[in-house]
Amino acid sequence: MIEQARLRTRQLQQKLAENNIPVAILTDQSTIAYFAGFWGYLGIEFGRPTFLLITPDAEPTVITPLMESEMVGAMTWVEDIRTWEDVGQRSWHNVLVKALANIRGPAGIEKPQVPQVVAECLSENNIDTVDIGSIIGDMRMIKSAEEIVVMREAGHIAGAMMKAAHVSLAAGEPEYESALAVVNAGTRAAAGFLTTAGWDAFVSPMIHNLQILQSGKDTSMVHRRASTKLYEIGDPVYFCFCNMAEFKQYKLGFDRMFFIEEVGDQERKIQQAAIDAQQAALAVMRPGIRAEEVALAADEVYAERGYSTGYRTGRSIGVAYLEQPELKAGDQTVLQAGMTFAVDGGISVDGVCGGRIGDSVVVTETGFEFLTEYPRKVLISGAENIN
Repeated sequence: MIEQARLRTRQLQQKLAENNIPVAILTDQSTIAYFAGFWGYLGIEFGRPTFLLITPDAEPTVITPLMESEMVGAMTWVEDIRTWEDVGQRSWHNVLVKALANIRGPAGIEKPQVPQVVAECLSENNIDTVDIGSIIGDMRMIKSAEEIVVMREAGHIAGAMMKAAHVSLAAGEPEYESALAVVNAGTRAAAGFLTTAGWDAFVSPMIHNLQILQSGKDTSMVHRRASTKLYEIGDPVYFCFCNMAEFKQYKLGFDRMFFIEEVGDQERKIQQAAIDAQQAALAVMRPGIRAEEVALAADEVYAERGYSTGYRTGRSIGVAYLEQPELKAGDQTVLQAGMTFAVDGGISVDGVCGGRIGDSVVVTETGFEFLTEYPRKVLISGAENIN
């Protein structure tokens, strides 16, 4: 992965030269990981930004907090690592401005991802900027064979998480016990792909983030988190791993709905419609299709079943949870082999329940392949239903 990051940087340098952009100032963690191969754990929310500076014709520069510098140096291929401190003359503002002192012309930034304090610093020092988000977004659309391997590993980990979720379900058990089972299963599965040598040693197997999980009538609340609520017979239970299914910085989308011991007629109808909508979307997914056409195929199923939905049908995934393009009305991007997506089926009937299913896929020359695997049917708790 380090060599991949180096090659991507060379490609970006060429694009900067072609567009007469003297420097790219990169601040987003996922982008820095994509080009430099490292990530930090104390970012702008702690007042500690990290920067990657890339020029067309020189080696890149990392600017990082002093406390992070040893780890950064061990992870990245970039050799020019400059540090900043919380107090004194070596503030990040001063280190950044000094590194840009000889730059003439607008600096390339990913405008929506630049923290406000960084934007203010650039403005105060009369550093003009131009948005290069589309340049970087285009680069990240098509995944390399090496990236797909990592995403398949992430899919294997996510599958272990979903099986643990299924096994955990029983009337009288609290939602948070399922969340704990998911974290434990995912962490152990991730550890199986890692060694303690080299770059691997800095990849934590720990599955984290507050889990999207809800049951009963709360399944109409798409992003409610696990609570102390006890499961009841007939409850639908929704698991979404879209902010948890991650490995080596690559993110997947993965969702399933289960039912405790039995399923009511209305709930079955809603869930089956979500499944069928996802399958309709996947049926048209192939190179040459516009992104919005995938969404339209799902929307037709919802309309036929008497439901409406304001959800997009999917999103591109990679080193960020949301990349370009999105599977929604108005997105004219033409799909190409190597693109990766989370593809969802989703219905909410407020105060009643929801229907949910989601998988991650890679577009191939002839169609697509799944990166995540778990049965795509109405799922009921009980060992006999676990495949």
